[in-house]
This record gives sequence, C-alpha cells and structure tokens, in this order.
Amino acid sequence: MSRPFSPRTPPAPAYRINGKIRAREVRVIGPSGQQLGVITLAEALTLARNHSVDLVEIAPNAVPPVCRLVDFGKFRYEQAKKDKDSKKHQHANKVKEVQLSPNIDPHDFGVKLAHAIDFMCEDMKVKIQLRFRGREMAHKEIGEQVVARFLKEAAPWGHPDFSPKLMGKTINVMISPHPRNKRAKHPTKNDQGEIAGAEHHEPIAKPIINDIVANAARSAAPGGHRSAPVKADGPPADGFANQPFAILDVAGPAT
Repeated sequence: MSRPFSPRTPPAPAYRINGKIRAREVRVIGPSGQQLGVITLAEALTLARNHSVDLVEIAPNAVPPVCRLVDFGKFRYEQAKKDKDSKKHQHANKVKEVQLSPNIDPHDFGVKLAHAIDFMCEDMKVKIQLRFRGREMAHKEIGEQVVARFLKEAAPWGHPDFSPKLMGKTINVMISPHPRNKRAKHPTKNDQGEIAGAEHHEPIAKPIINDIVANAARSAAPGGHRSAPVKADGPPADGFANQPFAILDVAGPAT
C-alpha cells in the first residue's frame, strides 16, 4: 500500500481565527498595535465585529493566548512578505566549492581566486579543496603552500574557519566572508557596481591574474633554484607557458 505524497516544504503555520479559538480569556492587541489587556473570548469577538476585522491567535502557547484584531487576509500577506525578506539575507548559508591542484598554473590560480572573491562579495562561503593525485602525495608541502597562498590572497575578503586539514588525499578549508563594513571592495567593480574595463570587453579575472603572474616573477626562488622570468602579458622567456612551481618557495637542501 503506497503512502500519500508528503511535500518537502513545511506547511505554513495554521492560525486560529474567530470561533476556532478555544481559550476562555485572551490578551488582545488592537488594530493599531495598542494593548487592550486580558478579556474574555466573547468580548474579544465583539470587538472584532465592531472594528470589522478578525480575531487572530498569534501566540497560542502564551498564558493567556495572545490575539490580534486584524484583517486575516492582510495578516497572511504581511507574514509572507516578512518570510520572503528574511530569505534574502541567507546567502551566508550557501557554500561554493573551488578546487585546486598542487601544480596549478598561475593563470588558473588567478581565475579560481577571482571566482572565490566574487562568491564572498555575494556573502557566500567558499570551500577550498586541493586534491593530490598519484605521486603528488610525496610532496604534500607543495599543496600546503598553494592553499596558504590562496588564503593570503583572499584575506581582504574572507577568513578561514579553521586551519587547512589533510583528509586522505585532499586538503580542505572553509572561508567565510568578512562583514560588509570590514570587507575590501570588489577588485573588478567600481563604486557604481559596474565591472571595471567592461567597455574594453576585458575578462573579469584579468586584473587578478596579472597580479598573480607578476608576483610569481618577483617571488622566483633565489640561489641555485632559478626559474625562467614570467611576464604578465605573455609567456616566459624560455618559451614555456606553464610554470606551475614559479610561485612556490621550495627551499633547497642545506649545504
């Protein structure tokens, strides 16, 4: 025997009105919000008829129950509007995921960072996940440096809820956005909320990508660990476009 279908959304709260109220005495709130005190149910119903409104029980668990003199249709409309407005401020409960890799390209790093900044500017949390594949587990410190650099670059817009954790072959960390008054402005939008450079059809993440690539060139490993110079507007001088370890500070063996 099949059971009846139950809706996923919880039903709206059922309010008792007029003759469905079972209490002998009720505390009444007038049409303008004034307190009318505790009176009998019959007197409350008489007041509702005199004002051409309904007697709505808004706090049934109170002793005595609290009722309000209001038009029931208008009351339901106001409650639905309040519920809708409250849902608009629940973006922080949404979580977006950004996946990284130990050998991520500087340009890909900038794109992922730009997406994370966009999410945090929309009051969303960002889950950072870096997955090791195959023999990459032999150098977990490289992945830790990538995550640490990502958190450092995203610090003006959000803070990690906990330190990065290695679970199996994955490093996980959750970033929560700062409050609006403590958060940095969107790096690609002006004060009017328009995207900077939109008239030239520039990619949204291009300013961030250029900064990441330029920082990679300045933070090249010193001493015997030389890396090819990287340009912000073109490939490295050695002809290789992918320099995944250019932004990592890998210390050499002690001499």
